[in-house]
Amino acid sequence: MSHRPGQQPGGRVTSAKIVIAGGFGVGKTTLVGSVSEITPLTTEAIMTSAGVGVDDTRSVPNKTTTTVAMDFGRISIDRDLILYLFGTPGQTRFWFMWDELVRGAIGAVVMVDTRRLADCFAAIDFFEHRKLPYLIAINQFDGQQYHNAQDVRDALAISSDVPVVSCDARNRESTKQVLISLVEYVLSMRRTRTGVSA
Repeated sequence: MSHRPGQQPGGRVTSAKIVIAGGFGVGKTTLVGSVSEITPLTTEAIMTSAGVGVDDTRSVPNKTTTTVAMDFGRISIDRDLILYLFGTPGQTRFWFMWDELVRGAIGAVVMVDTRRLADCFAAIDFFEHRKLPYLIAINQFDGQQYHNAQDVRDALAISSDVPVVSCDARNRESTKQVLISLVEYVLSMRRTRTGVSA
């Protein structure tokens, strides 16, 4: 019987930390909430007048809350692999916490809204600078994908080996596939570095 990614011989459970990042209002909290098998821990706060002029809410006018520290969730991919999800805050004033949030992570999901691609540049730069594997997840707002994966890759000027996938952050199966894609990507990168064939 072959082992699935992360499965350990003898029935041991492997756990891994994954960071969910991206711009303000892109769907990070929604993704963690849709896929977590536990009630997610969120640090959502009501947006107040103090954020006026600081947070650009023009592209997300119906947004009333924002993550101020992190979101936390957990999903068992199979009986031997548990993923712990840490969603980052999107606003630049909370980025001082990112170094702590990514400590020990195997990789990251960068959520993208194609209507405002520039919002994810800082997250991509952050992970590339730290050499943390990441993939791009295009969130399909309103069930629409406005641009294809190659157009997004070209616009972000990312390496051809970085996966670009589509998802609906509200849908559990869709977001679960994003996480599986990231785990597979991380494993393939590790195999390539060590010269082990799949």
